[in-house]
Amino acid sequence: MAEHKAYVFEEVVEKQRTAEQAHHRVEELRHSFGPPTEHKWTRQQTATYETAWRAWRDLDRDAQATLAEYAKERGRSRQEVQADVETAVRRPEEE
Repeated sequence: MAEHKAYVFEEVVEKQRTAEQAHHRVEELRHSFGPPTEHKWTRQQTATYETAWRAWRDLDRDAQATLAEYAKERGRSRQEVQADVETAVRRPEEE
């Protein structure tokens, strides 16, 4: 039986922020290596890109599941919470 965890808004935001950072890394690699259809990537480049892509995919899936659970726990629409999270992610972190 899966353990239920109640999330706070800051956790949802941090998971989304982490997923977006991972996506940015994938985009950086793609830009740096060039499109795989136009350039022959080395094995190391391919492995690096695939690892980064899998990390992004997993982090994004976790962020989306957390967001959905948070919305459900609070009786809010997923779209409403997503908009709030996106606004918070865009704000610089307070130190």
